[in-house]
Amino acid sequence: MDRLHNLTTLFKTLSDESRLRIINLLVNMKELCVCDIERTLGFTQTKVSRHLTYLKKAGLVRDRRVGTWILYSLAVTERPEHKELLTTLNDVLKLYPALQEDITQLQLHIKNGQCTTLHTIYPSVSLSTQLKKVSFKNS
Repeated sequence: MDRLHNLTTLFKTLSDESRLRIINLLVNMKELCVCDIERTLGFTQTKVSRHLTYLKKAGLVRDRRVGTWILYSLAVTERPEHKELLTTLNDVLKLYPALQEDITQLQLHIKNGQCTTLHTIYPSVSLSTQLKKVSFKNS
């Protein structure tokens, strides 16, 4: 029954459009700071932080500190239901134009030097090292 409760919590967490949009960004990047998620999605810092907290409590997202910055990424999990769900979710998210527009916005921020994660926190690391799956359509 405990695993069923975990699965229910997982689906409840993913049943919010804002959280799906955040997960979509994190699926496509190794890690992002709150300000990059905020800028890309047009959300307030409070809204992003609140939804990241839900995702973190559900075991989908982790955070780590780099100096004064907190970076968020998808959690590495041994839970089989999380692994399977994230793999499937990644495929499903690609089917939604609005979510692909979020990725396009993130690409523009990166290309224009407006991505704090890549241009301030990791200025000496090449973009290709930080980029997971985001590719530039017009580079």
